[in-house]
Amino acid sequence: MVSVEQIDHCLPQTQCTKCSYPGCKEYAQAIADGEAEINQCPPGGDVTINALAQLLALDFKPLNIEYGTHQPKQVAQIMEHECIGCMLCIKVCPVDAIIGANKLMHSIIESECTGCELCIEPCPMDCIKMVTPATRAIGGPWKDYSIESADKARLRRQNRIARISDKKPSKKLASQDRKKMIQDSIKRAKSKRDEC
Repeated sequence: MVSVEQIDHCLPQTQCTKCSYPGCKEYAQAIADGEAEINQCPPGGDVTINALAQLLALDFKPLNIEYGTHQPKQVAQIMEHECIGCMLCIKVCPVDAIIGANKLMHSIIESECTGCELCIEPCPMDCIKMVTPATRAIGGPWKDYSIESADKARLRRQNRIARISDKKPSKKLASQDRKKMIQDSIKRAKSKRDEC
């Protein structure tokens, strides 16, 4: 039986959601579960479809254009003089390839950008454009993505998901727990004040 990880390793890891799933791992899971076809990944194109067909012992199917067409890889570029630092692009980047701070200029780490295009739509200043990368990836089945860059993007996405899930409280504090926390805080503040 083919594992989700094996299927996931056939994907270029752009995390673009063009396949209609939130990321490459979720698309791989849907393929494994028989809920998705092997021809829904525009960035991977025929190379990915062939790899999936071979892995899963299925017939090749042309890319379903309902999900987009295969294009050469591009990366995002922020026109920094127009950036207002709203952080909307940072919040949607699936691989944390955008750096910046609130109300300060943002920049794309080109070597980390997968070209997913998810940062374009939320930008209120329309200051993000897609450009041909300065260097091309070499060493993988895809023309524009290397195995190394795919592995790196997979890891960056996993780290982002873990970081975001760590920030969310797992459950609300019970009313009594909150009262105790407040009382403990008040005690600490009073003892510090008394020490002065």
